[in-house]
Amino acid sequence: RYFMLLIDDRRSGLILTIPLCTEQTSMEELSATLDYLLGIPSEKCKARGFTVIVDGRKSQWNVVKTVVLMLQNVIPAEVSLVCVVKPDEFWDKKVTHFCFWKEKDRLGFEVILVSANKLTRYIEPCQLTDEFGGSLMYDHMDWLNKRLVFEKFTKESTSLLDELSVINENEKACHPDKDRPQTDCNILPSFDPETVLQTGHELLSELQQRRFNGSEGGSAWSPMDDELLAQPQVMKLLDSLREEYTKYQEVCRQRSKRSQLEEIQTKVMQVVNWLEGPGTEQLRTQWGIGDSIRASQALQQKHEEIESQHSEWFAVYVELNQQIAALLSAGDEEDLLELKGLQQQLSDVCYRQASQLEFRQNVLQSAHDFHSTAQDLSQQLDGLLGMLCADVTPADGTAIQQTLKHLEEKLKSVEDALQGLREKGQILLEQMSNQTSWSYGKDLAIENKENVDHIHSVMEDMQLRKQRLTEDAADGLWPFRVRMPMRLCKLLKSVRGLSLQAVEWLGELLDALLKTHIRLGDDSQETKVLLEKHKKFLDVAQSTYDYGRQLLQATVVLCQSLRCTTRSSGDTLPRLNRVWKQFTVTSEERVHRLEMAGSFHGAAERILKDSPGQADPMVDLETFEELELLGKTLLDRLTVPVIFPDGSEQYFGSPGDMASSAESIRDRIKLVEEKKQQQQRQDEEEEEEEEEQLQEEALQSSSPES
Repeated sequence: RYFMLLIDDRRSGLILTIPLCTEQTSMEELSATLDYLLGIPSEKCKARGFTVIVDGRKSQWNVVKTVVLMLQNVIPAEVSLVCVVKPDEFWDKKVTHFCFWKEKDRLGFEVILVSANKLTRYIEPCQLTDEFGGSLMYDHMDWLNKRLVFEKFTKESTSLLDELSVINENEKACHPDKDRPQTDCNILPSFDPETVLQTGHELLSELQQRRFNGSEGGSAWSPMDDELLAQPQVMKLLDSLREEYTKYQEVCRQRSKRSQLEEIQTKVMQVVNWLEGPGTEQLRTQWGIGDSIRASQALQQKHEEIESQHSEWFAVYVELNQQIAALLSAGDEEDLLELKGLQQQLSDVCYRQASQLEFRQNVLQSAHDFHSTAQDLSQQLDGLLGMLCADVTPADGTAIQQTLKHLEEKLKSVEDALQGLREKGQILLEQMSNQTSWSYGKDLAIENKENVDHIHSVMEDMQLRKQRLTEDAADGLWPFRVRMPMRLCKLLKSVRGLSLQAVEWLGELLDALLKTHIRLGDDSQETKVLLEKHKKFLDVAQSTYDYGRQLLQATVVLCQSLRCTTRSSGDTLPRLNRVWKQFTVTSEERVHRLEMAGSFHGAAERILKDSPGQADPMVDLETFEELELLGKTLLDRLTVPVIFPDGSEQYFGSPGDMASSAESIRDRIKLVEEKKQQQQRQDEEEEEEEEEQLQEEALQSSSPES
């Protein structure tokens, strides 16, 4: 706790306070502390002299004496007065007076012993802290923290200024000398300039605030002289640091631009070297067109793999082109020529390689189209040959005309396919003739000759096959081996039409059953009538189905007579059977619903007896519950669709129609529930009457006895 207040005493000097404690005082630490504190004021301030206060109230006289004698070696000759603050229980006056008087001439300054309350005789109270009876507000830890911050800033900023100056000078030396190693030009500062500048600004702001506002928590006081001296020093360091940092930022910008340019150069050469090396070599080894669709597809797949590898480098090209364009828009004149040269070199190589890839892809696509057309034409020729050699038995005269027309269409289709094959072959030949323009000096005569011979061979083979088949058809080698009687053909056609009509009629009956046969009747009599009508409706459907079966049997006999190889009934019989099965399932569901409705209405009428106000004592509660269960089961069944054998579903009528049919059932269920409740109340009343009667009889029987 050795501290110095840089304020004026009555002699216009500086006041140095040395508090001593009861513990052992280290003279070495005291000497080092005094040296540090005396190094803070300027020479001008120190020339005004010092007033030293030695607080010995908590120390021994020997220690005080040693400290006073040490001041002669530590403090310069400008010490004018040493005030030793004595404790209440003072030391031996003779000893102390004799010692100070004896050493006065040798010390060179006056030493007085004074009590703390009389210290104001020599120093103004406003220049003393409260421990000496003064009014000065002083926080030593605050001063110490600020001092440490100032010294840290001074040290870092001075070191940073030296480093930035060296970096900036090295950059000037490195810029014209491009052959100089870049490691010498990429030195980084030890401290972050932004952090050091921020610390300096905060310190300067704190010093200026103390200068104009005084200390917090007490009366205003003038800042110490070391703080007044620190402000211009901090400002000077900040100005120098900002200047060097601005230069350093420009250096960093130049470094970044140079590094980016070097990186672009490296990437450009990587792209160029790969495209002109491995990429070109891949295309040199791919010249074939294949001898079939499968072979051409394999070549296309291989080419797609090559394109995929090229795409990765083309993506790098796009990225590099964007970076170069950005540098060109904001670059220096000295870099424009180099950047434009890189951009031009990169674009030329990439566009040339992309053109070669596209050309190769076009050749492979043309080869695939050629082989695909050749395969289709071969299949058509095989089909035409099979048609000419087959024993065709048409079903009627119209079928004969259709067969002839079909033959003509096949011949024309073969001719068109052959013409298309010639055109695609010519296109492929022209493309292969231009293939030598980008062959990189490679002799393609052998590869192209094999490909050209293959193309001509395929076209000639197809031409010969087509010519032979056309001659066979023209010479009459495809006779019609079956001459069917036109009458039987017409009859067969008529019978087939009638069988189709039977299927349609049966379908209409099924549709009518589902859409119109919905009502279940409001009573048992109406339900019985509906059930009878449904049976008649079922007889009509059965007759229609039998009629259709008979017609289909007739088509079988006619086809056997005509020796038709095709199925006589076609899909008519499966359709007839499918519709009949659907009708049968729907009819059975209709019958089940009507029977359930009849049972429900009959039971309900027996209970209600058409007189809802009268209860039938013979009906028990179990009968009511069975009737309610039957009604609810019927309602649930109305919401279930009809499930056909093929798994499809169909509902009777619309939701509104079903709701209307179910309404009468719900009304009857409601009446039955009311009847049930009424009978329950009646049973309860009868039980109560019986219980009362028994109680009366019990009372009457007990009265005579009492």
